[in-house]
Amino acid sequence: MTDTTCRRVLLLGATGSIGRATAAALRARGHALVCVLRPRADPHDLARTLPGATLRWGDVADAGWLAQHVFAPGERFDAVISCMASRSGVPADAWAVDHRAHRQVLQAAQRAGVPQFVLLSAICVQKPRLAFQQAKLAFEQALTASGLRYSIVRPTAFFKSLSGQVERVRRGQPYLVFGDGRLTACKPISDADLADYLVGCLHDASRWNRVLPIGGPGAAITPREQGEALFALLGRPPRFRSLPLGMMDGIVGGLSMAARLWPKLAAKAELARIGRYYACESMLVWDAQGARYDADATPSTGRDTLQAHYAALVRGERVHERGAHAVF
Repeated sequence: MTDTTCRRVLLLGATGSIGRATAAALRARGHALVCVLRPRADPHDLARTLPGATLRWGDVADAGWLAQHVFAPGERFDAVISCMASRSGVPADAWAVDHRAHRQVLQAAQRAGVPQFVLLSAICVQKPRLAFQQAKLAFEQALTASGLRYSIVRPTAFFKSLSGQVERVRRGQPYLVFGDGRLTACKPISDADLADYLVGCLHDASRWNRVLPIGGPGAAITPREQGEALFALLGRPPRFRSLPLGMMDGIVGGLSMAARLWPKLAAKAELARIGRYYACESMLVWDAQGARYDADATPSTGRDTLQAHYAALVRGERVHERGAHAVF
């Protein structure tokens, strides 16, 4: 069942690339849009990138500010969509944003009678070994128990997170891979396709009250295949440099030991653990019974392909925007 009624939507995380794409998808479907933004955000730039949206500056972790300026008496929202996420993934940031700030918004939405909440999460929470994964899972659990109609969207890898080596290869350097470059695989999804899927959760009853892993179109692709595609677009023979996973283990271990003496290094140790995780774990649906990642069980959506994205970068038609957790 699909309901195409226009809604008034509160969007969190609108300044990120996925948030901006989601704002555009909401406007394209005729929804009224209110965006909550950090006070330091540039109002002139936001007015350009978020045309037609009502903009409110403040701290979503502040319950009093939310009650007074967002969910005030007389305000009505049909749904909340959150593309908000911690920037670094280190424990303090992750628990503050991925969990506590989201909890404040959820509780305010419950009190205001908002019926629906769409959450952008991450597929890597299937195997939670990092602080940001645990924080995201904790909020997912709070949302599923809230009584609101929910959709928890867990995308695979983003184009932007797999584009860090385009300039490196363009300069004639080899493409870096861990091991043979076939240790992991993913179904990359573009910002626009993911945004369309998120907004579709407002209307599509088959996506309600569900956890929804989602990838982009086509077969799963390994880092080696990503590199081969990039060299082909540049008209050059493939050149790879293999890095041992043990190198990452050494970095993680060294920083973890040093952090016991110098606590300020704890954040760097966590960032190294994040890099190590992405270097050895696929961004696909995890089959716990079979103890393997399952590309066939990972749903696909959209039309945009990573190869087309690389081609646009090579032609200079698109600006490279790295993800916070990109390994390279």
